[in-house]
Amino acid sequence: MPAGGTPAKPARPRRVTLRDVAEAAGVSLKTASNVINHSGRMSDATRTKVELVIKDLGYRVNVAARNLSRDHTGFITLAVPTLTPPYLAELANRTIDAARLQDYSVYVTTYAEGSAKGARDLLRHFNSTVSDGMILSMSEVEDIRPEDLEVDFPLVVVGARTTWGRADHVTPDDIAAAATAAGYLYDHGSRHLAIVGARGTYDETSLLGAIEGNAQLRTRGVIEETRRRGLELDPRLVGATDQDWTIGAGARVTQRLIDAGVSFDGVVALNDQLAIGAMTALRTSGYDVPGQVQVIGFDNIEEAPYLQIPLTTMASRLEWTAPTAVERILGRIRGDFSAPELLMTKSHVIARASTR
Repeated sequence: MPAGGTPAKPARPRRVTLRDVAEAAGVSLKTASNVINHSGRMSDATRTKVELVIKDLGYRVNVAARNLSRDHTGFITLAVPTLTPPYLAELANRTIDAARLQDYSVYVTTYAEGSAKGARDLLRHFNSTVSDGMILSMSEVEDIRPEDLEVDFPLVVVGARTTWGRADHVTPDDIAAAATAAGYLYDHGSRHLAIVGARGTYDETSLLGAIEGNAQLRTRGVIEETRRRGLELDPRLVGATDQDWTIGAGARVTQRLIDAGVSFDGVVALNDQLAIGAMTALRTSGYDVPGQVQVIGFDNIEEAPYLQIPLTTMASRLEWTAPTAVERILGRIRGDFSAPELLMTKSHVIARASTR
């Protein structure tokens, strides 16, 4: 008993979650959710086992999560690794605008990518009493497993990470976009392309099998288009920046390519910031852009049309991605959809003065 004679209040017991039920029963979150909602296909033995665990643990259904169409918060969560890159800042703004048109508000949160407080922690501790669902922009460095996406709340993933068919996935087709970018340079006279912004050591065989990651998918698209034209991509012209897609990284890697002495007449930079750095290094070294070297980027950031040499780029398609993700998450909240889907769109070239 504390000084003063007032008995200490007992600690409030932690609420049993659906994840606790799934772990105790040895089933997936999806299976446990199906038992709660009297849906899905499973054996009678599995259903009985889960029901017994629910009873033993004293699990109580969260009404807001089970019947969101009638009892909702009016908020959705947008989770991004950072708001520093122009692409993610624009994604946030467009998501807020699209949700507002549907009388919804958006909580925007960031997570510490690649750490214990990353996307996995965010998914595990989602609070359905303050938000009806989550749109997750998943970082390429997140160690996400298929089971992490088996959650008991509405979830839509945007970007270039795979969802293994466990959650709705809204994304432009990065492979096709990169093939279009490379094809545009080839069609306008380039024959020896460099790539700026690759990840890790260049392994063409592995890249041709890539299924996720902006850098990997875009590099794959360039390789495929080059092969279709009977040409070869010189591994010495693939400039890796790893996770750094800043202007500085683009300038440094392009300068290394120039110093290596392997001739190239076109640059596919894997985002616009890298492309700006590439053009800076080329012009500093005396190259004429686009006369000697053409440059194309991705994402059409706000600065792209206003550079000293306006940048040719691939459209980000955020005007499609954000509203589509919002429509999908609200459909999930209403219960309009069952199986997860991959929703994909094409990009196109926005031609400016950095190409011929």
